[in-house]
Amino acid sequence: MAYIDQIKERAKIDKKTIVLPESTDKRTLLAAAKIIEEGIANIIMVGNEEKIRDGAGWLDIDLDDVKVINPETTPKLDEYVNLLYETRKAKGMTPEKARETLLKDWLTFGIMMVKANDADGMVAGACHSTADTLRPALQILKTAPGVKLVSAFFILDTIMKDMGENGAFLLADCGLNQDPNPEELAAIADSSARSFKALVGPKPVIAMLSHSTKGSAKHALVDKVVEATRIAHEQYPHLVLDGELQTDAALVPGVAKSKAPGSVVGGKANILIFPNLDAGNIGYKLVQRLGGAEAYGPMLQGISKPVNDLSRGCSWQDIVGVVALTAVQAQLV
Repeated sequence: MAYIDQIKERAKIDKKTIVLPESTDKRTLLAAAKIIEEGIANIIMVGNEEKIRDGAGWLDIDLDDVKVINPETTPKLDEYVNLLYETRKAKGMTPEKARETLLKDWLTFGIMMVKANDADGMVAGACHSTADTLRPALQILKTAPGVKLVSAFFILDTIMKDMGENGAFLLADCGLNQDPNPEELAAIADSSARSFKALVGPKPVIAMLSHSTKGSAKHALVDKVVEATRIAHEQYPHLVLDGELQTDAALVPGVAKSKAPGSVVGGKANILIFPNLDAGNIGYKLVQRLGGAEAYGPMLQGISKPVNDLSRGCSWQDIVGVVALTAVQAQLV
């Protein structure tokens, strides 16, 4: 069974309610129909019900069991306005601005549904930037207790079934933190191990990636990864983690034997921690587009409730997968 099919089966066991606010997007409508058909999650769409039903008719899909909430007519609007005001008043939010925001910005409206426990999670980003998708989540939902920072990860299901967890890998941070410092990199590694256990497999093996392996190059960027590895060993001693490692040393046993003899991670990694966002974003897209991997994310870790992003180049099948993952995350909150 493919990785995402396993996730779908887990989602069905305890069905959660997920908000899809991008109801004018064709891919979102197609995904919602498939999610309902497969019984993966309950779906709420934000928008104009007549237009959504018309879109369903034009696409010849069944959205009868999708709940539609129109911000302009819902009796919950005043409750959400007050909740947004109370949450953000220290940052200059007013009741008037809260009402205007919720009526115009359906992503923020969806986040408020999650905040108010009217939904278990949200997925968006098919037609919005990552910044626009994640900003309201970070501002309104905040970080989970005991988490130092929120970060983003991708799960890639590759054709290399003898590597990773039957071909599946977790890559971070590929979507949020631009240039994490050593302590932040270490925290991302810890959060990634938790996400891996929740969504992929029981034994996270973490490689702190660099263009250097064990001192083969000298540079400030290498020093950052070396320091992050030291901090991770000190603050999270339970982690199976090593660095700095080049990608081939992290993944290929023969290369690891030559470049990093004795490493507990070399040739066995299933979590790859990138030194910065450039490397992470470029890396996952290369594996996806040239390597034929299925990529799910960027997904948030360390936030109090599950909200996940989509690439604007996603397919409707990608949306189905991320909703399934979000539903499983919601089971664990």
